[in-house]
Amino acid sequence: MNVLNRWEDVPLFDHEAAEAAYWAETRIDLRLMENAVAASTEASESVTITLRMDPRMLAKIKRLARSRYLNYQSMIKQWLSERLEQEARER
Repeated sequence: MNVLNRWEDVPLFDHEAAEAAYWAETRIDLRLMENAVAASTEASESVTITLRMDPRMLAKIKRLARSRYLNYQSMIKQWLSERLEQEARER
C-alpha cells in the first residue's frame, strides 16, 4: 500500500474509476491528517459576509459543488483562496 505524505502528490483523475483505484491502493499518512485537522481548527474563526449574487449563477455554483460532493460555500472559499495565491505569485 502506498502512503500519501503530501497533498500535492494527489494526481488529477480523468474519471471516477481511476480515482477509486488510486485510493484503494493509497492511504493518507497520519501526520498529514493531523496537520489538516490542526489547520482547519486554526482557520475555524471566520467572519460572516453578505454577497449579492445572481440567482442563476448561484444555482450553477451549487450544482457544480454538488457534482464534486462539496459544500458550495466551501468551494467558493477554495476558489477565492486559490485566486489570492495566484495573484500573490504574479506580483
